[in-house]
Amino acid sequence: MRVIRTSLSGTPQGPAQDSALALVSDLIWAYTARSHGLEHLRAKATDEGMDVYLFLRAASEAAALDQARAILAGAQAPLVSHGYHATATHR
Repeated sequence: MRVIRTSLSGTPQGPAQDSALALVSDLIWAYTARSHGLEHLRAKATDEGMDVYLFLRAASEAAALDQARAILAGAQAPLVSHGYHATATHR
């Protein structure tokens, strides 16, 4: 199991924040293929937006980064349509 963190901008502050975290989680799940190896994800609010932790079945860190990038590419259009933008992906 590998964990990749991606940072997103666009999270609303205040009471809407919890629903924004759930929305982003749902969007990522909805646009992720089984072949990407996503086992679990967790979204956490930050001062700059949110961090999304992707828990992936992957043979290596490099493979996990590639899988995370593919997941985010697949979910990019729906995320952008809701005002969210990936700003960085990290191991």
